[in-house]
Amino acid sequence: MSQDNRIDRRFAELQSEGKAAFVAYICAGDPNMDRSLDIMFALERAGADIIELGIPFSDPMADGIVNQMAAHRALEAGGSTPGVLELIRKFRETSETPIVLFTYLNPVYTYGFARFHTDAAEAGADGILLLDLPPDEASHSEEFTETGELKHIRLIAPTTPAERIPTLAGSSEGFIYYVSREGVTGAQQSLAEGIGDNVKAIKTHSSVPVVVGFGISSPEQAAEVAMSSDGVVVGSAIVRQIEEFGASEDVAERVEAFVKPLVDGTKSV
Repeated sequence: MSQDNRIDRRFAELQSEGKAAFVAYICAGDPNMDRSLDIMFALERAGADIIELGIPFSDPMADGIVNQMAAHRALEAGGSTPGVLELIRKFRETSETPIVLFTYLNPVYTYGFARFHTDAAEAGADGILLLDLPPDEASHSEEFTETGELKHIRLIAPTTPAERIPTLAGSSEGFIYYVSREGVTGAQQSLAEGIGDNVKAIKTHSSVPVVVGFGISSPEQAAEVAMSSDGVVVGSAIVRQIEEFGASEDVAERVEAFVKPLVDGTKSV
């Protein structure tokens, strides 16, 4: 894959317009694969710039209860790693919206680390965020050698030691995902403090965009985060809509209606 892929192109377009990116997370296969495809197109219609697609996994330790249950529903409905790749292929038949895979090491390792990267890129994925494989740990094992097939996105959190930030930021491709608060995923009533200062500090170590997630659930919060970052990630708040309306025929339309104001908030600054 070219070093200039869909993620890079989308951020270049947004930066030329002076706009922040809206990144939408869903768990693939929740409530089932067919409706996941409908929801992906709904996110695109709502204006999402990047879709973050979770691979369903039985032990999502960094996720709060909302996203844990989404993974459980997806697995109960027959979700699998090959099924996620097929979902991306179907989406790619008509869409060029960038896709980032959000996953733990276990599903990738079970599939075959190198083969997964190749197959995911061929299916149409653009990036990968491996939650529990730090890049310095990966470098100790040849079987975890990263290829150029997918952009490798890094997480930086408030608890990340200062001496590790240059390594993480310097090795991140596509964008850096700044986790704005400690703990697991989940919508919050208020934003964490110091987001702007922390984003500025990260950007001294890398030229790639920095997006901010964990807990954003309203247009007002999205607008506030967009003022001090290159993008806003909303996950649990969207997943909660799928949890509530997943059995309804119009779940995709409901998700679209929920996400559109969040996108508008992100773009309003």
